[in-house]
Amino acid sequence: MEWIYNFKDPLWETMLGSLLIFVVIIVLTRLIGLRSFAKFTAYDFAFTVAIGSIISSTLTSSTTIAHGAIAIGSLLVLTFVFSYLQRKSSLLNTLISNKPLLLMEKQNILYKNLKYARIEKSQLIAKLREANVLDFDQVEAVVLESTGDISVLHKTEEGLDLHEDLLEGVRKTC
Repeated sequence: MEWIYNFKDPLWETMLGSLLIFVVIIVLTRLIGLRSFAKFTAYDFAFTVAIGSIISSTLTSSTTIAHGAIAIGSLLVLTFVFSYLQRKSSLLNTLISNKPLLLMEKQNILYKNLKYARIEKSQLIAKLREANVLDFDQVEAVVLESTGDISVLHKTEEGLDLHEDLLEGVRKTC
């Protein structure tokens, strides 16, 4: 039964470590801001996954709480610095951020863009179903966001037209 519970497991240390890491995350997020865990860019997502990995290894291995807290703090400071530099430098922004890509314009599927993004038509159709699109005529635009998410903009019953600012910065061709 040692695979279920081993008396040598440091359960109290793990619970205390969880509490301490939780406090560290709260304090750092308050200092650096909520953008710390936003998914605006691919590197934001990578940093969030890395922080989760650090938390896991800190709580379940021989890594100390101080070591884990420093690693988490370092990554959060890096995300803060990069987000600040991104706003100041369009060159840096271009280098580290993917621009969103249009996958569908009105009822027209942009197959060249799908191929460039390595997205299958069936995956696009699945996203349309998730967005409750019943007919291609409802679609205004489908965008592959810089985070890898797919946004479906479709007509509402009120018949509002798509505001052009919603497609600002979106590449129409690859």
